[in-house]
Amino acid sequence: MTALMKHWSIDAAGRENLKLVESLIPTPGPAEILVRVAAVSLNYRDKLLVDDGFGLQRMVTPLTPGSDMAGKVIAVGSSVDRFQPGDRVISTFIPGWIDGVGPGNARQPTHGSLGGGYQGVLAEYVALNQEWAVKVPGGLSDVAASTLPCAGLTAWTGLVERGNLHSGQTVLVQGTGGVALFGAQIALAHGAETIVISGSDEKLTRARELGVHHAINRNKHDWVEEIYRITGDRGVDHILEIVGGAHLDQSLRAAAVGGRISLIGVLEGFEISGGFASFAQKRLVVEGIQVGHRRALEDFAHAVEMNGIKPVVDAEYGLVDLPAALDHLTRGPFGKIVVTVN
Repeated sequence: MTALMKHWSIDAAGRENLKLVESLIPTPGPAEILVRVAAVSLNYRDKLLVDDGFGLQRMVTPLTPGSDMAGKVIAVGSSVDRFQPGDRVISTFIPGWIDGVGPGNARQPTHGSLGGGYQGVLAEYVALNQEWAVKVPGGLSDVAASTLPCAGLTAWTGLVERGNLHSGQTVLVQGTGGVALFGAQIALAHGAETIVISGSDEKLTRARELGVHHAINRNKHDWVEEIYRITGDRGVDHILEIVGGAHLDQSLRAAAVGGRISLIGVLEGFEISGGFASFAQKRLVVEGIQVGHRRALEDFAHAVEMNGIKPVVDAEYGLVDLPAALDHLTRGPFGKIVVTVN
């Protein structure tokens, strides 16, 4: 009997074009591992791709969406030497970026990612090149582990890999989504004073329960002025800029002299703007963050295990319930949304 699996597929923008289909379970090539997928965490990019066709015109279709997977290796190719059957693994977001500055050039800086340029992981089984996976850190369930490859690593890259975060500094995260809460948890693990802004008192209360030091409701206060008050006008050392667009100007004003802003989100669009005076006079570093490489993911996974960091998962949905999971992502979760598969 032919072995079939279910997976999600899309060939054009729009929720009506998202279909759960069946195909053959892949056979791993010589350098590939076959993974029985257990959980897939969703990112805002997944919603943009499905609903708005974000980047879809540059991809091979039909495309299986999704980039962040945890599962178990059930078969390996003849030349595989990094894994063996039974190993629990997570995917890397950008295939082939092992370390260093990464692929791409000035004309074409993007290399593609799983579920965007490469076939994704919203499937019961996936075959991955062995270089595109990392072992699951000890102590994490599959659901929790699936949140590390994009949201977790993005926060880690901005704050630690690139930002050299250390004890005694201040960190500001915007919102209470996956990247923001990972940023707060990473900051707390490094002994940094941690500040969260959100438009929801309920979510701010939950953030305080994670241990953050200050919680600001941006709908009730001028959050930049609140930063000045909290820090005695010093400002903050690290900002995870998750909103993007013209919101960058507020981050420029809130940053400390010599501070660092990691550009991550596009909630207010792909064109950014802000005052040059703050940028120049404070001698700020403003850096775009594209998730990160495999070596950093391995470092982050080790830190998660050593520090006992528990990723925040707001809700779990079954594979057939992907549309409902995307709706929840649209509403704005507290932490991550995860699709359970096998």
